[in-house]
Amino acid sequence: MTSQIRRSAASIAANIAEGHGRENTGAFIQFLRIAQGSLKELETHLILSGRVGLVVEKEGGRLLNQTEEIGKMLRSMIRSLQQKS
Repeated sequence: MTSQIRRSAASIAANIAEGHGRENTGAFIQFLRIAQGSLKELETHLILSGRVGLVVEKEGGRLLNQTEEIGKMLRSMIRSLQQKS
C-alpha cells in the first residue's frame, strides 16, 4: 500500500510537469486531467489505509484535506486554461 501511495502521489506532479512541457494548452489540460485521476487514486489509497489501520485517523484526515486542496487547484487551473484557449 505504501508503494501505491508513493506512486500515485508522484504521478500527480509528473503529469503536471509533463503537460507543462508540451507547451500546448490542450495537451496541458489533458495531463492536468490525468493528474486529477492520480489524485483520486491517492485519495482512495489513503481512505483504504485508514480503514485497515495503516494510517492514524488524524494523519489520514490531514492528508485527505491536502488532497482536496490540490484537487481545487487542479480544477481552477483547468478552468483558467480552458477560458484562455
